[in-house]
Amino acid sequence: MIKVLNVAEKPSVAKSVATILSRNQLRVRDGRSRYNKIFEFNYSINGQQCHMLVTSVTGHLMEVEFEDRFRKWHSCDPADLYTAPIRKYVPEDKLDIKRTLEEEARRCHWLVLWLDCDREGENIAFEVMTVCKGVNRNLTIRRARFSALIERDIHEAAQNLIAPNQWFSDAVDARQEIDLRIGASFTRFQTMLLRDRFVIDSAQDDRNLVLSYGPCQFPTLGFVVERYWEIQSHEPEEFWTINCTHRSDEGLASFSWMRGHLFDYTSSVILYEMCVEEPTATVTKVQQQEKLKYPPYPLSTIELEKRASRYFRMSSEQTMKVAEDLYQAGFISYPRTETDSFSSRTDLHTIVQEHQEHPVWGSYAQRLLDPGAGLWRNPSSGGHDDKAHPPIHPTKFSSGESRWSQDHHRLYELVVRHFLACVSQPAVGAETVVEIDIAGERFSASGRVILAKNYLDVYRFESWGDSMIPTYVQGQQFIPTTLTLDSGVTRPPPLLSEADLLSCMDKAGIGTDATMHDHIKKLLDRFYVTKDANTRFSPTNLGEALVMGYDDMGYELWKPNLRSLMEYDMKEVSMGNKSKAEVLATCLQQMKACFLDAKVNKVKLLEAMAIFFNRSDRSNGDDSSVLGENVRPCGLCQEANMVLRKNRDGNFMVGCSGFPQCRNAVWLPGPVLEATITNNICNSCTPGPVYLIQFKFRQLEIPPGFNVNHLGCIGGCDETLRQLIEICGTGSRVQARGRPPTTTPSNGPPTSTPSNPQRSNSRQAPCIYCYQTGHASTDCPSRISATRHVQSHGMNQQNAGESSIPCSTCGTSCVLRTANTANNRGRKFYSCSSQACNFFVWEDNLNNGSAPRSAPRPNISNSASNPSRRGGRGRGVQNAGRAADVTFVSATGEPISGRRCFVCGDPSHFANACPSRGS
Repeated sequence: MIKVLNVAEKPSVAKSVATILSRNQLRVRDGRSRYNKIFEFNYSINGQQCHMLVTSVTGHLMEVEFEDRFRKWHSCDPADLYTAPIRKYVPEDKLDIKRTLEEEARRCHWLVLWLDCDREGENIAFEVMTVCKGVNRNLTIRRARFSALIERDIHEAAQNLIAPNQWFSDAVDARQEIDLRIGASFTRFQTMLLRDRFVIDSAQDDRNLVLSYGPCQFPTLGFVVERYWEIQSHEPEEFWTINCTHRSDEGLASFSWMRGHLFDYTSSVILYEMCVEEPTATVTKVQQQEKLKYPPYPLSTIELEKRASRYFRMSSEQTMKVAEDLYQAGFISYPRTETDSFSSRTDLHTIVQEHQEHPVWGSYAQRLLDPGAGLWRNPSSGGHDDKAHPPIHPTKFSSGESRWSQDHHRLYELVVRHFLACVSQPAVGAETVVEIDIAGERFSASGRVILAKNYLDVYRFESWGDSMIPTYVQGQQFIPTTLTLDSGVTRPPPLLSEADLLSCMDKAGIGTDATMHDHIKKLLDRFYVTKDANTRFSPTNLGEALVMGYDDMGYELWKPNLRSLMEYDMKEVSMGNKSKAEVLATCLQQMKACFLDAKVNKVKLLEAMAIFFNRSDRSNGDDSSVLGENVRPCGLCQEANMVLRKNRDGNFMVGCSGFPQCRNAVWLPGPVLEATITNNICNSCTPGPVYLIQFKFRQLEIPPGFNVNHLGCIGGCDETLRQLIEICGTGSRVQARGRPPTTTPSNGPPTSTPSNPQRSNSRQAPCIYCYQTGHASTDCPSRISATRHVQSHGMNQQNAGESSIPCSTCGTSCVLRTANTANNRGRKFYSCSSQACNFFVWEDNLNNGSAPRSAPRPNISNSASNPSRRGGRGRGVQNAGRAADVTFVSATGEPISGRRCFVCGDPSHFANACPSRGS
């Protein structure tokens, strides 16, 4: 006896299949997963006796994800996700199901797949095949195709097993990979760019907010925003129209002006006055004709969702949930189908016969089956056939189950009535159209009489009412009862309803019949749109800002065009016309180009968000915000990438995304105002690629001769950046708050004393004068000694005419010099001759007379390496606790940042004005 392992998509389907095939003569046992039972019984397949084992999965058995090193958001540039390796694996919560399949497959000869007969089901079938063939390569694999969980379909499927469809599975694999790469890259990009920059009031926990992007989700949002913009931009325009009524013994007729309406008031008045002056109406045409109102096409998934929304205001998500319950219970056929035409093999009369006993529509079903009634009509074809499932139709009679909710009753009724309407004659009416002439202006009125309601008797959701008008004959004349000139204004279109939105998605090819409701639900969950009581959608500020940002870039990422092409390509894969690899390469190359352009133009997103939301001052825990762009691979840890960052002080740096495990960092010049990574790559720096950065500097903080805009490389080859760092310092935590003095120990090379009084990691902040801990700044011995030293030597210089004073920082003699620059020519100053020291003071500041006996009270600052970051242009750094005004400035009066003549070392001039030059 052949042992056959049968696998269904859900536990309830497995139970139904086993119950039908075994005629309820079966044994049940537990598998590894307590939710996925195993049913055993004997059954004959084409005369071959088989021992059947029926179990199930719960939807997809496997997930697609990036390799571990790319899964963390800061582990790589989002652009790298278009080529990062991915894997398909069984997640931890499905491992018990996997073990059950492996254990049972080892002992079986055949594997029969009872997964849903659509592309998604085919992909799950191949996931099951992968697991089972991993432990038993000799399995014979077959596929069961069925559309309803009823005896007729299940037995027929078991006796007509086919091979699995690789093309269907490949199409799903392509879609999964495309959606993963595009969705992850754009989601990471816009979340890291926007979340911490703005206070997004629509989010309850905006620190954990994810601004997701989906290739189907975003065009769906685009439909809502586009309609909203259309309404907002609508300008009401007044128009005028002439209305005419005529009352007779038979009733009232309302005639409409055949011009419709005019927007020009003067023209309307002239025509109206002509009619008033010659008001006699002459009947010019009386036309009577038979009109037919046809029943709907057979029911597809999209049509089911649209009609449930229109008739019952049920969301598409709820509609599919209820339809799935009805399908699994065997009351309706498979609810995910694009087909809207019945095949000639479908026994439609048998389906109608099952409903003859229904207390509500049973009598109509009996009339349908009565040849003498002439009510039967073979259903029309809507022109769509997915070759997998028939249209949705009832498969089991029910007058209402006790367990059903109101939505279950409504949806089952809709499916049954829709099917009965499909096989019915159209409604018949007699329509009369009357045209009249008044002073050369034509008017018309119409009336209708229903001759036979036919399908409208059962399809209560549609109406075709009577509208009677009096009898007129051609040539008849009469005086109108009323003749008025009425005004009105144009109105904007309404917001999109759920049925409208589904129609837009269907027409543009966004999503599939099985996924459209999911895309709408995600928009609501992400708070990109809201839905009112009339099921009409409006964009939130967040949704509108995102669409506006991408629209301002000039890219129609929110339009359906790109996704429509992708859906078409995936359909081509499912038909075998294109390969999966071909479609992946084309789609991902196209979307990566869009992504790179979006990164370059990210300022448009920021500007759009700023219209709707306030700026936020939040930053990450490491005191910096990641700008979401990689600069180069980290050469230190060789695992992560170097990321452009900006700390809360506004200083830029490039640090390893593996922080705090890796603390590799490159600090950028202090005057950097803006920094944006470009797509240009340095040709000389390694390891690469090293992306060039577009810098914009604060003009007042850089020396003459340097451009405000600079395209630079942080790999070490950029001489301009190196010079700016030497001259202006960097934005590091130490240097941004004052470069510490360099001291020369007696037995070693020069060393730099750490300085960070504002953000020290020690319990006690270091002294701001000597950079040591253990005492307060007000009690610093060096402050006291330096003050006394400068005071005494200053007085000695005044009294004795000495031309030098000792440096209060390093003790070197400071020679009296004379400035020769245009702003300070002739002004005398003292500066330290040591190349490693930046001490500088104007002579007149030492003798400003503010102290008793003209003794100076110096305020010696050691934050001269980048004072412009604190005090602004031309002003020294002053300590609020000091009274005097001695500062470190250059000979031009500008803050000093280590700048001096590179010929002689004199800070009073630059090399181009050096007296020693050329001597």
